[in-house]
Amino acid sequence: MTEEFHRIRRLPPYVFAEVNQAKAQARARAEDIVDLGMGNPDSPTPPHIVAKLVEAVQNPSTHGYSASKGIPGLRRALAGYYVRRFNVELDPETEVVATLGSKEGLANLAAAISSPGDTILVPNPSYPIHQFGFIIAGASVRSIPHTPDHAMLEALDRAVRHSVPKPTALIVNFPSNPTGLMADLDFYRELVAFAKKHEIYILSDLAYAELYYGDRVPPSILEVPGAKDVAVEFTSMSKTYNMAGWRMGFAAGNRKLISALTRVKSYLDYGAFTPIQVASTAALNGPQDCIDEMRKLYKERRDVLVKGLKQAGWDVPVPEAGMFVWAEIPERFRNLGSVEFSKLLLARAKVAVAPGLGFGEYGDTHVRIAMVENTQRIRQALRGIRGFLQGDNAGPAIEVGSDGVKA
Repeated sequence: MTEEFHRIRRLPPYVFAEVNQAKAQARARAEDIVDLGMGNPDSPTPPHIVAKLVEAVQNPSTHGYSASKGIPGLRRALAGYYVRRFNVELDPETEVVATLGSKEGLANLAAAISSPGDTILVPNPSYPIHQFGFIIAGASVRSIPHTPDHAMLEALDRAVRHSVPKPTALIVNFPSNPTGLMADLDFYRELVAFAKKHEIYILSDLAYAELYYGDRVPPSILEVPGAKDVAVEFTSMSKTYNMAGWRMGFAAGNRKLISALTRVKSYLDYGAFTPIQVASTAALNGPQDCIDEMRKLYKERRDVLVKGLKQAGWDVPVPEAGMFVWAEIPERFRNLGSVEFSKLLLARAKVAVAPGLGFGEYGDTHVRIAMVENTQRIRQALRGIRGFLQGDNAGPAIEVGSDGVKA
């Protein structure tokens, strides 16, 4: 029956489903699978944030409907974060709205600003909601290069000249999920100038703002003078404070876009549970040592993972930011594509990764490896990968039946 629904017809089969099914079947056979697939932080939320949640939830006045756009204190806390981190002033009333994670915010803004026939420019590969939020809303998506350089800027120029109608909006995501690439302010300046010239909105996903490992610090596009004329930016508590399951994020910037998102959300939700918003306020306003500790933890995992993969014969780039390694499939397996290679890695090495095809067709030569296990488990995964790549079980043959992958 779902074939009759227009919006469902526009969604391809879920790419990650095959690997998830094979992973579930392996675990049902009591196989120890190291899951480096989903970007789900494994560390607990800092204790002072949890304590504030417990305190707030014990107050019966917090148990009713909350504020869809976010309680005032939370919006002020987000504005305070932008001042401290980026030296960007935001009006908490008109330039900030709380969202149920950045994913919900992106999807609802897509519904607010796009119509069937509109063209949206999206990097390929990129996080799936960047593309499918607009596809679900009825818009058309045009892929552009995912690198923050002249290749993207040249593609934008071609898109404006050859798209009918002219593109409505552009998505950017730096530090990137899945690639880990970072943009600098000079690139953002060119992007903002381009968007202003051609009257195109920019939607920036800055979910990984605090996950960086060197001297380069991820900037906000809102740091560019005049950026708020065309840009809105999404941030999230999920990775910064290990609050993925709490579903708390924000959109900030252009007043017209914030107003549109706020209005749509007012019809769809009553906001996050008030104690979650109170605890999120405490996270933003409270001690930030937990961010430094989180960054140190992921850097250690990154170094162990990259070094181990290279020792196994799998040469991968060292990400400057984010919680993923974007790894090109070893040459002798490249003809399999990312889905079949991911299933092969699961069957032979007992390691789950995310197939790059899930992030766009130009990601099919890669897999995404998440740093979401401790170093001991990462080393276990590396032993399995090394044994697979260097051992007798690295042959390309793989049997795939209706019940999943068979080693």
